[in-house]
Amino acid sequence: MAYQKRSKDQLAARVAQDIHEGAFVNLGIGMPTLVANHIPAGLEVILHSENGILGMGPAPPEGQEDYDLINAGKQPVTLLPGGAYFHHADSFAMMRGGHLDICVLGAFQVSATGDLANWHTGETGAIPAVGGAMDLAIGARQTWVMMDLLSKKGESKVVAQCTYPLTGIGCVKRIYSDLATLECTPQGLKLIDCVQGLGHEELERLVGLPIAT
Repeated sequence: MAYQKRSKDQLAARVAQDIHEGAFVNLGIGMPTLVANHIPAGLEVILHSENGILGMGPAPPEGQEDYDLINAGKQPVTLLPGGAYFHHADSFAMMRGGHLDICVLGAFQVSATGDLANWHTGETGAIPAVGGAMDLAIGARQTWVMMDLLSKKGESKVVAQCTYPLTGIGCVKRIYSDLATLECTPQGLKLIDCVQGLGHEELERLVGLPIAT
């Protein structure tokens, strides 16, 4: 049976589906910012941005952007009633102090046991961009990764051992990808779900690693 990849918005909705009521959540730069647009109505989730926002809302309608109110990726955002903005030193104290329930980050590689590489490919000429990723990956109670399963070269970004410089060791609990949702455990990968039509053997072939069910 043929299978179809999740679109970026479908993937964002899948991540949002697992966020619990009352959670304090940081959404990393790039694809994770889309999750803000898919928080179910009526679910109280407090979104944090590392540049100093708590109570961040979804992206504003086109034409209503306020570029004095942006997220860490310099994208215009909204502020929900009761929201606040503050110095980034206070924001990093929240991140480092274990006050975030979940952070959702992008990645270049994630190991089967949850090591994260998302700030530098190590390639000559590549621009490293660590930002607050190390603080988030270790400081949040749960670190989730949101990414395409395969690189542009068709290689799995989920690996036995990361070959890129590490952001954090054993910090990733879940990988949300365009083809499957995986749990990282000390024993390796465990399947949570995958897109319709993608068989278990084919998923293991794409990843190149055993995946427990």
